[in-house]
Amino acid sequence: MKKFNAKIIAKIGIVAAIYVVLTVAFPLLSYGQVQFRVSEMLTLLAFFNPIYIWAVTIGTFFANMASTLGPIDIIVGTIATFLAVYPMTKVKNIWIASLFPAIANGIIIGLQLNILFGLPLIPSMAYVAFGELVVVTLIGVPVMKALKKIINF
Repeated sequence: MKKFNAKIIAKIGIVAAIYVVLTVAFPLLSYGQVQFRVSEMLTLLAFFNPIYIWAVTIGTFFANMASTLGPIDIIVGTIATFLAVYPMTKVKNIWIASLFPAIANGIIIGLQLNILFGLPLIPSMAYVAFGELVVVTLIGVPVMKALKKIINF
């Protein structure tokens, strides 16, 4: 991990803020059993640079303050995000890295929905994972690969 300086802290803050805005701006897509959080594309930044582990994790913490699941989602959702983005820094293939948010959020958030609302466990996990696969893998990977050509993450 790089040493934190003003430039890195600014990057973390900007990405965290963008994550919050993209999540809160589209609440019907961002919270609940079926989620298509546009902000989740930003998780792929951790693949390119580990400083973004903190950016997306902090962004999730603040975005989940608006969650319909209540305060528990601030904690559980933030942990799920951290567990999704940290391993992304350890793999060499962006397509494989893009699967971690679907796996972590599918399992953890699906379990949370089951415990809090009694929703069926396996379908809840599948719905959350499906939303992550669509946003992060199918849309996010091509977007980030295109952006990487013009922006140094």
